[in-house]
Amino acid sequence: MKKRYTEEQIIGFLKEAEAGVPAKELCRQHGFSEASFYLWRSKYGGLDVSEARRLKVLEVENSRLKKLLAESMLEQEVTREALRKKW
Repeated sequence: MKKRYTEEQIIGFLKEAEAGVPAKELCRQHGFSEASFYLWRSKYGGLDVSEARRLKVLEVENSRLKKLLAESMLEQEVTREALRKKW
């Protein structure tokens, strides 16, 4: 799924909202839903662009590590099953 807005744009929208632009008006001007706005605010609220980029890098690394852990645990389980059958 292609994202329509970059992190930089989202943070810009949030800064506009902090400056006093009402959420409904901001959503109407830029063409996104209020639900998206509040989701972005919960995720990116108070972050700078560099912090948002770092957050994205950490999320990617975290998902990679979770995948490695799951593969390792699966491999261990297969090995245990093979040893049980052997005895």
